[in-house]
Amino acid sequence: MKISLGKRLRTSASFRCVGTYPNWNDYPAATKEAMRGAEEVYYPSAIYEDLFQSLGKRVFPSNFYRLMGNKIRQSALFQLRGVPHPRTRLYYGRGRLARILQDFDFPFVAKTPVGSSQGSGVWLLLTVNELAAYLKQHQPAYIQQYLPIDRDLRVVVIAGQVVHSYWRIQQPGNFRNNVAQGARISYLDIPDIALEFALDVVRRCNFGEVGLDICLHEQKYYVIEANMVYGLEGFRQAGLDIYAIMADLDSKGLL
Repeated sequence: MKISLGKRLRTSASFRCVGTYPNWNDYPAATKEAMRGAEEVYYPSAIYEDLFQSLGKRVFPSNFYRLMGNKIRQSALFQLRGVPHPRTRLYYGRGRLARILQDFDFPFVAKTPVGSSQGSGVWLLLTVNELAAYLKQHQPAYIQQYLPIDRDLRVVVIAGQVVHSYWRIQQPGNFRNNVAQGARISYLDIPDIALEFALDVVRRCNFGEVGLDICLHEQKYYVIEANMVYGLEGFRQAGLDIYAIMADLDSKGLL
């Protein structure tokens, strides 16, 4: 059987999920031997991903743990691969406020670059005082172009397959589209071209599993962010189960 450390594949017939132990020697001898012999390890965790890759093993999902919650790396990857992404710059050191104001006009977006999720750590800045307050708490500063939209599209792609998509529509008075911030979910009128765009982004960036946040601005699609740990409320409201989806992908030989 294939080996997975994470529980995502726990109902998939081809997989044995062994869990993530913080110490290698906590694993039973037979489990360690199975992992040593595996050509590919699924959901290896941030603890073991680099270790398995250093031994020449493949891991799934690709570009998952190293980009999880890291907006700095994500933006660099989008720029490297030519993926349309709101104009984003990082600022280190002294004189950041003046340099930011040379590059951006208000309003613009500022984010906590590592570790934030569910719409926390995101601000729409309107004044110099708001920018100064943000800079006191953030080093480096992650500054992004503001796109005046009222919704974005969450597209979840696993193993090259779109498994779910839905609009996240803002609550009045809140510029964030996160469901955790009160955004409304809609499954209506999702354009095929947006899903094709998402699949192209996945191919360019080599994402094995990702929830992409996509928006349409001035007739052009942009990726705002890539989410490795994405919320499942949009699945729940649609009557979908992520474990059943993974089992179906497994049964079709896509994993």
